[in-house]
Amino acid sequence: MGQPHGIGIIGLGVISAQYLDTLGSHPDVRIAATADLDTARAEAVAARYPGCRVLDVDELVTDPSVHTVINLTIPSAHAEVALAALAGGKNVFGEKPLAATLGDARRVVEAAGSAWVGCAPDTVLGTGVQTARAAVDAGSIGRPVAAVATWVSSGHEAWHPHPDFYYRDGGGPLFDMGPYYLTTLFHLLGPVARVSGASSRPRAVRTIASGPRAGESIPVEIDTHVTGTLEHVGGAISTVTFSFDGAATDAAPLEVHGETGTLSVPDPNLFEGVVRVRRPAEDVWTPVVERAGYENAGRGIGVLDRLATGAGSARGDIALHVLEMMTALTESARVGRRIDLTTAPERPSLIPFTPEKSWRKR
Repeated sequence: MGQPHGIGIIGLGVISAQYLDTLGSHPDVRIAATADLDTARAEAVAARYPGCRVLDVDELVTDPSVHTVINLTIPSAHAEVALAALAGGKNVFGEKPLAATLGDARRVVEAAGSAWVGCAPDTVLGTGVQTARAAVDAGSIGRPVAAVATWVSSGHEAWHPHPDFYYRDGGGPLFDMGPYYLTTLFHLLGPVARVSGASSRPRAVRTIASGPRAGESIPVEIDTHVTGTLEHVGGAISTVTFSFDGAATDAAPLEVHGETGTLSVPDPNLFEGVVRVRRPAEDVWTPVVERAGYENAGRGIGVLDRLATGAGSARGDIALHVLEMMTALTESARVGRRIDLTTAPERPSLIPFTPEKSWRKR
């Protein structure tokens, strides 16, 4: 790759530590600049990397030492920062969602020009989801017919000291956790043609359980239990449930049912996990040998994948499609009818099994 690829990070919150663990010591990239509303946080990170400078956002997105901007700002700022970086001639890789609204997400993708846009979740590039995809693509369960994805919790106010965002527009279980599951379904079964949704809001207020605001009630402005069906272009139908209104669940995070078997897929919020298969007349689940994806990967692997392959598997057009799914599920629940989608990106190629020592280049 020649000289290390210059990385500028905007937003040094909690999630940035995971990106820095993946990118900070990689020989093919260099942390060239940081920016954060809290200058002290930006300075603390910059001090760990030789030559890294603390800049404001306007400086960072035009600085010649920065080739790719890692956008870790809050969702409402995703589009503004991404568009500024693209206007400055930089590539962008951002946290999910691509933007707070579908219209803004479209503008980001359309503004890319000769640059590239990538977006989390890149957990789908790990051995868990990629091994599951390899099994589906190889016909291990026959023609895929259906999938079921389930994520249930009692709500983030149980542990988060400032959970207000999760109960406002753009929050909720669908927009918070949905991207992991919907992106996985895309990688396994391809794009979605139309969706139908239903949702509910059992409680009008929530009570914060921890931190300095413990005992404070906050209003619930969005639906907190969302279900839906996704009709994939290839014919499979996925059923999804995302909820802040249950204590827990024993359901598998994601299962794919085919004509000759069922595949159990590990938690798509993680990079790894055991994929299992079970066929008719069998009494037990059989583990699938790990055979695809980046081994022991972490957040930020989507950037390294793009630099290594030139195409990338955590692409902006996929994130746009996932955001359209979520927006359409919300609208369908509101109006009570199926919604056709307008985006249909191509699935990226299966990622070959890549040992950690290879992608980290230790």
